Amino acid sequence: MAFPTSKPPGRAALSNVAGRFERQGREAVDDGWNLVEDRPMLRTEVTDERPRRIITRNTSPDISFDRSINPYRGCEHGCIYCFARPTHAYLGLSPGLDFETRLVARPDAPQVLEAELRRPSYRCDVIAIGTNTDAYQPIEKDRRVMRGVLDVLQRFRHPVGIVTKGSLIERDADILSEMGQAGLARVGVSVTTLQADVARKMEPRVPPPARRLRTIERLSNAGVPVRVMVSPIVPGLTDHEIDAIVSAARDAGAVAASMIPLRLPLEVSQLWQDWLAEHYPERVGRVMSKLRDMHGGKEYDAEFGKRMRGEGIWADLLQQRFSRAVRAAGLAENLPPLRCDLFEVPLAEGDQLALF
Repeated sequence: MAFPTSKPPGRAALSNVAGRFERQGREAVDDGWNLVEDRPMLRTEVTDERPRRIITRNTSPDISFDRSINPYRGCEHGCIYCFARPTHAYLGLSPGLDFETRLVARPDAPQVLEAELRRPSYRCDVIAIGTNTDAYQPIEKDRRVMRGVLDVLQRFRHPVGIVTKGSLIERDADILSEMGQAGLARVGVSVTTLQADVARKMEPRVPPPARRLRTIERLSNAGVPVRVMVSPIVPGLTDHEIDAIVSAARDAGAVAASMIPLRLPLEVSQLWQDWLAEHYPERVGRVMSKLRDMHGGKEYDAEFGKRMRGEGIWADLLQQRFSRAVRAAGLAENLPPLRCDLFEVPLAEGDQLALF
């Protein structure tokens, strides 16, 4: 095969490295013809999956929820740093370009969710959405799986916390407004940088930073509590923007802020380092040395209690800088819990009202 001389247009990953479970790898090689060839545009492919269950449970002490929903596998936003990339290996696909271009949709998610919420054994607690892949990535515009999920949660008066980078969430402001004002919903909008050029390279199919700030404003004006998520913070590349991002989000209407430093689990580490060397070669040493300092000399430490914050002087300084910026902006780092006491199973289609 001919060796391509440029990265795939509109994509972040530079390769389609085989997943860790594959027996064989793949590598582009020069075919000897010495022809300059650009990579073709990679089209997004979507297949459907029919899950028997849609609520995923976890017991991690590092996060505040024990259940989540993922309407999609893979993410067309294509953020190079996405910690969910390694999950594509479970599908026999690459955490690289496959993660951005070969997606899986779950069109039956609303119906499956309703069946799970109707089980007599179900006990209500906050469902998190967007904590793995973004439910408001571009294909949601036509698929509308997330819209269907929200319809179900609204009817059941079920609390939900959403994380997104996508401005498409504004489409669902009608549902989120009602739920937000009832204490049943809140949204976290991720803003990693205010530099449009950096964002374009790092998050190629995500709305630009200014557009995400408008999303915060529009949701806030609709009565939805919004948290700005300064995540991930990249030491040596975006950490100098902490104060500016927090202030801009406050001005847009955010009521809280949170942060997580860059994480590089499994295949993400090499994908990130290849990207960094391509776009910011002069910063490779600085960025990676700080990351290693935050993880005991390793590129990443997956141990509970450390993976989301890091440890050591750089991790502590980063947290102190962020907390100071949040206090100066008058934002909260913690919000009141969402309400679970309003949960109620509505009558199913065909059910009759009980006689009394």
